[in-house]
Amino acid sequence: MTTATWYHRDITRVRAEELLARAGRDGSFLVRDSESVPGAYALCLLFQRHVHTYRILPDADGLLAVQATQGVQVNCFRTLSDLVVGYQHPHKGLVAPLLYPVMRESDVCFLCSLVICKCLHLFMCMCLHVKIKVVRYGRQTVSVDIDAGVLLFDKKTGSFGVETVTHDRIVQLVKIQRGPAKLKMVIDSHHNPPRELVFESLKKREAFCRLLQLMKTAHCQQSELDVISVFVGTWNMGGTPPPGSLQSWVTCCGLGLTPDESIATLPHDIYAVGTQDNPQGEREWAEHIRATLRSATNIDFKQVAVQSLWNIRLAVFVKPEHEGHISQVNTASVKTGLGNTLGNKGAVGVSLLFNGTSMGFVNCHLTSGSDKALRRNHNFQDILRLLSLGEKQLGTFDISLRFNHLFWCGDLNYRLDLDALDILKHVSKREFDELMCADQLIRERHRRKAFFNFKEEKILFPPTYRYERGSRDCYLWQKYKSSGVQVNGPSWCDRVLWKSYPESHIICTSYGCTDDIFTSDHSPVFATFEVGVISQSSRTELGSERASIELEATEVIVKTASKAKFFIEFHSRCLEEPRRSAENDSQCCEVPGFLKLGWSSKQFPKLHPVFSDLEHLRDQHLLLSVKSCDGFESYGECCVALHSVTGKSSDLFETCLTHRGEEMGSIRGRIRAYGPPDRRRIRERVYGLALGFSFVEYKSNVCPQVSVLHGAPETVRELLSTLGLQRYTLDLSRNGWDDLDYFR
Repeated sequence: MTTATWYHRDITRVRAEELLARAGRDGSFLVRDSESVPGAYALCLLFQRHVHTYRILPDADGLLAVQATQGVQVNCFRTLSDLVVGYQHPHKGLVAPLLYPVMRESDVCFLCSLVICKCLHLFMCMCLHVKIKVVRYGRQTVSVDIDAGVLLFDKKTGSFGVETVTHDRIVQLVKIQRGPAKLKMVIDSHHNPPRELVFESLKKREAFCRLLQLMKTAHCQQSELDVISVFVGTWNMGGTPPPGSLQSWVTCCGLGLTPDESIATLPHDIYAVGTQDNPQGEREWAEHIRATLRSATNIDFKQVAVQSLWNIRLAVFVKPEHEGHISQVNTASVKTGLGNTLGNKGAVGVSLLFNGTSMGFVNCHLTSGSDKALRRNHNFQDILRLLSLGEKQLGTFDISLRFNHLFWCGDLNYRLDLDALDILKHVSKREFDELMCADQLIRERHRRKAFFNFKEEKILFPPTYRYERGSRDCYLWQKYKSSGVQVNGPSWCDRVLWKSYPESHIICTSYGCTDDIFTSDHSPVFATFEVGVISQSSRTELGSERASIELEATEVIVKTASKAKFFIEFHSRCLEEPRRSAENDSQCCEVPGFLKLGWSSKQFPKLHPVFSDLEHLRDQHLLLSVKSCDGFESYGECCVALHSVTGKSSDLFETCLTHRGEEMGSIRGRIRAYGPPDRRRIRERVYGLALGFSFVEYKSNVCPQVSVLHGAPETVRELLSTLGLQRYTLDLSRNGWDDLDYFR
């Protein structure tokens, strides 16, 4: 009995409640000694955020029983272990079954160390067989030895042996924009001149960076992860059963931005696999994916959730060692077919919390047809508004603002507005940039009609639809019907996009499609991401000095003809409950259709986070909603990062307001967060090792519109922001400048 992990012997009632609150899941339980009856025990069970305590009393024969209310059958057990097993089933008289034992803190530390050691052993065994000789620096070749935690610079002609650089001496990596195969490495100190390394290819450089980061993680002294790898895949199966092997899909082998072969088989931490027109049952499909992952990685992944809507499915899996990091799992679906009543088109979603980082995954199948782009935009807006994922208290915000990271995949069905023969000509020459000019999704994104503020990695693979089944050699773009010939020009229907909170760490490390799965007229698409994760928060101890968040003078421009008064509502995971400001103390209409609102610092409440650790506070975000005082309706929402505002002075923030996926105005002001000096803990981040992003320089004859589609400012506000002159936006609008006229 004394060795049972859930038995805490002599802890106090208050400490037991703290441990259960930290566990956070209904069905979490522990057993402690009774404080009032010698020889008795107390069973503490968490349900709906309340701790229910049941007394366990021994009878004259030494048998143990849970003290029950009158009329409830009493069950007796020889040991506490037997009692716990007996109450693991529902309807036994407790408010919930005993599902999740809360371990003693010493056991948790030991288990964490054991899991980390097992994982590192498995990973190191894998990587010992990976030969990395990809970098040439002068006459040197560098190799990564993950087991030893060192880089080996092999000096060749006229050398004096091998130079060894330990992992802790590597201060920073800087990816060079002008050369996709170049990397600068800072060793020992920022004051030392960096070494410039030249790789054989971009893939080799990315593989080298990935292995360096994994080496740093393997030898890091921290107990918590701060970076994970996420796989997101989408495939329209065309109503046909899958082939026996899907390994090329889950290992990102094929066309486009793909990983180097030396790291292709390294497992990701989370897999989110979306399908459309899937003929297999939910259970059969989930087991097929698990078997594929097991075959590819030698790991038995744990299923987090599977959600289906007709033949649209989304399955999420996680490494077994991360299962304890996952909580608050939710699933949902939305129908968008035939007046939002049929589920042949629509979306499914899964959301979860990984430690302190919220993630959402959406898989959708939107309206088909080359001329249905407007309908697809409406589908997107309906899904954004109606998909019920994440925390219920964030119901004011659409799902694009409810998560640190939102991944959106599926058969979006946006087409290329170009003659099919012209498309085929460009595809044969791999002139994908020219085709981007005609891509409906890129056009609608830049018109701010769909997927506003979402990101997508550059497409370097051929259109994934519509292939002739049985090969990837040709597109079957003509479909003969009784009504005539229907043209389905090759298009990038299958996409992966994402949206993250500002100042969050996320890098897309691959984006492509397979070239060896032929059962459907669509090719499976994959994307992988390096994602920074936040540690779980620890609540402030009673009596300790609390941190504070303060807002100063703030200005809002909102699109409305209303003359109502407004207030700003604040939501955050670092706040105990939502807070709101007083109503605005200034208001004017300088531009027809827009209202300028102002709040002075005295109109804002002082916000007190539930923890005082400023380093943890730097990872948090504030969600703001501008609401009318009369109808309490939201006129615009946004997210503000606290990463840069934890200092002595306030910092300026400025961002756009959106509502239901559309831009509704802007907000700017000053904000600062501060706390007790002794709480300024500094934590090294493994993902802080590398700065910059992966770049590929291309030389092609790009059509004139491409430069606009790939990031040139489309409005006066964007142009001024690029030049650092945001404050002049309102003055220009006052004088009648029109965004569209200016850029025609």
